[in-house]
Amino acid sequence: MYASALRKPIAYCRKDEIKMEKRYYQKEMETMPVEDIKKLQSEKLVKQVKHVYENVPYYKNLMDEKGVTPDDIKGIEDLHKLPFLSKADLRDAYPYGLLAKPLNECVRIHSTSGTTGRRVVAFYTQHDVDLWEDCCARAIVAAGGSNEDVLQVAYGYGLFTGGAGLHGGGHKVGCLTLPMSSGNTERQIQFMMDLNSTILCCTPSYAAYMGESLKEQGYTPDKIPLKAGIFGAEAWTNEMRHQIEETLGIKAYDIYGLTETSGPGVAFECEEQTGMHINEDHFLAEIIDPETGEVLPEGSKGELVFTALDKEAFPLLRYRTRDICVLSRKKCSCGRTLIKMAKPMGRSDDMLIIRGVNVFPSQIETVLLNEGYQPNYQIVIDRVNNNDTFDVLVEMNPEMFTDTVSGVTKQEKALANAMKIMLGINPNVKLVAPKSIARSEGKAVRVIDKRKLYD
Repeated sequence: MYASALRKPIAYCRKDEIKMEKRYYQKEMETMPVEDIKKLQSEKLVKQVKHVYENVPYYKNLMDEKGVTPDDIKGIEDLHKLPFLSKADLRDAYPYGLLAKPLNECVRIHSTSGTTGRRVVAFYTQHDVDLWEDCCARAIVAAGGSNEDVLQVAYGYGLFTGGAGLHGGGHKVGCLTLPMSSGNTERQIQFMMDLNSTILCCTPSYAAYMGESLKEQGYTPDKIPLKAGIFGAEAWTNEMRHQIEETLGIKAYDIYGLTETSGPGVAFECEEQTGMHINEDHFLAEIIDPETGEVLPEGSKGELVFTALDKEAFPLLRYRTRDICVLSRKKCSCGRTLIKMAKPMGRSDDMLIIRGVNVFPSQIETVLLNEGYQPNYQIVIDRVNNNDTFDVLVEMNPEMFTDTVSGVTKQEKALANAMKIMLGINPNVKLVAPKSIARSEGKAVRVIDKRKLYD
């Protein structure tokens, strides 16, 4: 019997008749009383600090410098005593400096794009992979997923965590999982319609693009078999959410994660759509003042900090995400007691997220210097038809200046290729005349972001 036939009752039912049940992947953990959650977190934190102190010399040195030992950590009330970790620490410790398990116990790595050519590499034991996939399974079930569903994973695979995380979560739930990866929209649509995909996993901008492509091909929402989507890896507004929901005829769920802590599934949205539940049995969240490092009370807006409570190979303690958001324990109608984080409201650093990829201005500068240019540039980002545009204006050096079209085009292509190698995405490079980028008080405005990413 064909897989689509096995799942026909779900794929072909009327979408307005689908009612979300209060279902959980791991009900005991997802609905645990808050005091029990905190007790569990305390027990895990004590063990994790000891594990890191004894196995990660880099972090041991940070603790020694701060005069903290594992004996000082009795529970989560002592978390503030521990030093922070930043992305700079991860780069400094590249590749093995934060590894807490022997390499022969690790089964996988994932990686972010490097900001200066040096990437952040996260290691996973099989235990780590299993826990990560459980977290993604919780997100899939919260979106209405079950073993009756066809899960189309259109996140990128490879070093990027998106595809692998939702793929593994789909297997845990028992979904028929389509490892489509990103791109090739015609093939995506063919498999979606032929195999009756019911849940789509990808970036929100790609979901919007697929919705427009389906519309152009004459598919109305009632003819699209999808019932839900799990979208993340880039900022998106509620306005964009509603547009995707209307075009695809689905309910769109947010998901959050970082390569450094595991990947997608650190937090996920339920049907209430008022924030993402953090998997607190695995990740301990704090909100701090990004300037002072002071821990702020619940409900305060500040920088999100995560401690991985039971990761074995790459167990980061007090990792500064640089995402600005708010935490809330307001009772949720879904029955989950896990604390919620709001959609990130911005960044406390200069990182940009373009088409789901982390981009730093320093990466652009590195490429320019390596290619013999001066770091006189401007990044212009916009969102057109729900797709990010990415222009980089670069001033030519006087000695490089040419007014021939072929000469400029050749230089632009070479520079764009060098940036693609560094960034992992294609910028549209435009060479401009020397001193043509406007300065303000002697400095060029480096980034112009025209997208309206936050409500």
